[in-house]
Amino acid sequence: MEMLHRIKNTVSNFSTVLPGNPVTREYEIIEHIASAGPALLWKVYKGIKKSTKEEAAVFVLEKKLLERYSKQEKELILSILKKGVANLTRLRHPSILTVQHSLEESRESLAFATEPVFASLANILGYQENMPVPPPKSLKDFELYDVEIKYGFLQLTEGLAFLHNDVKMIHGNINPESILVNRNGAWKLAGFDFSTQFSNSVDSQGEQFSFGEIEIEMPPPCHPHLDYVAPERILGCSNCPASDMFSVGALFYAVHNQGKSLLMNSGCSLSTIKQNFNHLKKLSPNAFNCLPPESREHVRMLLNATAELRPDAYQTSKLPMFEDIGVKTLQYLDSLYQWDNLQKSQFYKGLPQILSKMPKRVTLHRVIPCLAKEYHTPEMVPFVLPNVLLVAEEATKEEFQSLILQDMIPLFRLQEPIQVTLIFMQKMELLLSKCPQVVISNHVLPMIYRALESDAQQIQELCLSIIPKFASLIEYAAMKNALLPRIKKLCISTSYLSVRVNCLVCLGKLLEHLDKWLVLDEILPFLPQIPSKEPAVLMGILGILKLTMSHKKLGITKEIMATKIIPFIMPLSIENGLTLNQFNAIMSVVKEMVNYVEAEHKTKLEQLNSIRQEHSSTLEMTHIVPSNQNLVPDFSQGGEKHVADDLFQNLGLSSFGSPYESPKSPSNSTNILGKELQMEKTHKKASSMSLEEKKTLSWNQEQYQKWNSTGGRGEPLLLSHDATSSLIDSNLKKLCSVKPTESQSSLPFCSSPNIPNNWPSNFGTSSSQQPLSLVGNFSSPVLNPTGSTRLPFQNITPTTAGSMDLRSLDSLLPNLGGRSSLTLSQLSGSSTKQDNPLSVAPKIPSPPCYSIPTNNTAKNELDDLLG
Repeated sequence: MEMLHRIKNTVSNFSTVLPGNPVTREYEIIEHIASAGPALLWKVYKGIKKSTKEEAAVFVLEKKLLERYSKQEKELILSILKKGVANLTRLRHPSILTVQHSLEESRESLAFATEPVFASLANILGYQENMPVPPPKSLKDFELYDVEIKYGFLQLTEGLAFLHNDVKMIHGNINPESILVNRNGAWKLAGFDFSTQFSNSVDSQGEQFSFGEIEIEMPPPCHPHLDYVAPERILGCSNCPASDMFSVGALFYAVHNQGKSLLMNSGCSLSTIKQNFNHLKKLSPNAFNCLPPESREHVRMLLNATAELRPDAYQTSKLPMFEDIGVKTLQYLDSLYQWDNLQKSQFYKGLPQILSKMPKRVTLHRVIPCLAKEYHTPEMVPFVLPNVLLVAEEATKEEFQSLILQDMIPLFRLQEPIQVTLIFMQKMELLLSKCPQVVISNHVLPMIYRALESDAQQIQELCLSIIPKFASLIEYAAMKNALLPRIKKLCISTSYLSVRVNCLVCLGKLLEHLDKWLVLDEILPFLPQIPSKEPAVLMGILGILKLTMSHKKLGITKEIMATKIIPFIMPLSIENGLTLNQFNAIMSVVKEMVNYVEAEHKTKLEQLNSIRQEHSSTLEMTHIVPSNQNLVPDFSQGGEKHVADDLFQNLGLSSFGSPYESPKSPSNSTNILGKELQMEKTHKKASSMSLEEKKTLSWNQEQYQKWNSTGGRGEPLLLSHDATSSLIDSNLKKLCSVKPTESQSSLPFCSSPNIPNNWPSNFGTSSSQQPLSLVGNFSSPVLNPTGSTRLPFQNITPTTAGSMDLRSLDSLLPNLGGRSSLTLSQLSGSSTKQDNPLSVAPKIPSPPCYSIPTNNTAKNELDDLLG
């Protein structure tokens, strides 16, 4: 998609560059990248072949550039350029530029397509004619490395040897304009515009033959480059293969001299050119100081004025200056197709030591393409892949993705040979750091999953050992949904102890990359599912638990620790095979967990206890002393105290007595003392009481003082602001009509037809009984200072005609308001109480009396309310 976007948004396109040229049917242009050919007339564009989407270079000559020349010169230039392309098209050699689409001509241009090209050597040396403005960024500050120069010239000599010996052709125009550097950095011969075919009878370094005089007055495109032409070409009007070797020597000098040739003949007259050649014969060795020391002598031989003394192309290729280890390595890489797999494997094993000494650009553009050709042979991938990943370590992320990754992606799916997966596992951190997220999700992580599911123990263990190293680079969703389930499955299903232990160790190392809830939901519940209990496995489990407890981001809640972890880990301590140190390690963790649970829960209970105490202190202000009457009779049997009673009482179970035991009724003095202490406590908390509570306390205090002044006879009538009593009293107010009686009496109730006929009309006072409220004890309504009513009846004993025993029905009576109620036996008036008349409570200061109206409906509602 990116490539298509660039195609759509390019400034130039074929419709403007090549109007009407047939090349447009097969190629799309992207950008202008270089220039080449005589006087750099050819513009070089980066293109894409439509059918295969492969990159290419499209050479374009715009005829309008020739308008400055005369018609005759223009036609001559066109014929020379057409001849050069035709010669280039029919030649095939690794050192010669490969033509992919032959020359096409239209009314406005000439065009042909070749293999992808980076630039011409002239562009690299700084010549910018017919270049885009501004020049490509790739050429900015571009410098050739020594190994690139040496191997480039070695390629030229090999190409010239092919021309001279096999094709019987003289190139005739070796110069920076006719040398193209492809995208891999290889130097390619082109510019066969002035090439000459010679007969088989002419020796390559022997007899010269007539070539015709070079017309130096013609425009530069009409003759070879004068700065690189041999003396015999100009002075003797002859040509031979040695003339190309002279040009090679001059080119070697120019490359090391910032693009300036030793002979500056361009634009000079014939006499000046002759002087320059004569000066060449007298050059001192200091003139070659710009050259590497090992090459100076050989370059002087190539620049010899006598053609017969110059080394030929084959001899030049064998010069010692080309014996450099880097040059040899590149030469071997270009000829690998001639070797068998055994020779290749031996070469690849020693390649890493050489790659570390080579420039990064050379390894990326020259070495990697050669190694990528071996990807199609799975047997050679284990030998090639370590070298590729070594280069990838030095490459930037962009360089890795553009130059290495695309060819490597198919290797991620290889499962055989197994060494491929091993190598990728070892370099997984590199892959995850430089691959885009799409490639990681679609290719890298699936390879890891396949490694975990592999049957090879070595692959599984290696994968488990390296996963923690790059865990921070794995996305959370992939970790949770894909990686962890596979590790857990492998840990449970494997039959290898070492794999199971490595699974646990791997999970332990992954904990810091997980969150607390993922550990609690996925990791801890998984541990009890592990089928084996070998000491090594137990130590792995123990390590996970200890790391989870101690990690500041994780931790285990006390609920899970108390209910899940401790019951699981405690039996592990008695497993057979544990050493003393292993046992101590397990017990240490158990104790640590127990102490943690104790501390956490103790803190919680202390807080709850504090809340209960505050709540109890609030309730004490309205506490009512319970009545000593029980609805259920006491069926407890006397006997000796059980030996376990003290134990359970110390455990706090004394309040949970026998259901048949009734609490002993305290004496009057005890009740009174309790009430006095309660009043004192209530008085201490008066500052936090409400107004209603203060009114109730004031009433009780007044009654207690009156009781105390009478000598302690009976009990004081103490009131409590009970919520239930208030509700019942409020209901009574609605049922009763408030009418003052004609005569005031000290009795709480006036005579009313609603009182049962068997209840006496007079009430006595009993000092041994506590006052009964309406809710629990059928007391008469009394208006207290808060405005609520209260019934102070005590020990009511209705008289009946018969003497029926109703104690068995006592349990059926409701217990209203949480207080003790009268029993049926008491209501029926048993024989033991016949002689005891109803007593009335002590008189209180003029409480208002209310009469109950004779309304049967109200009576029924009251009966329903009283149960």
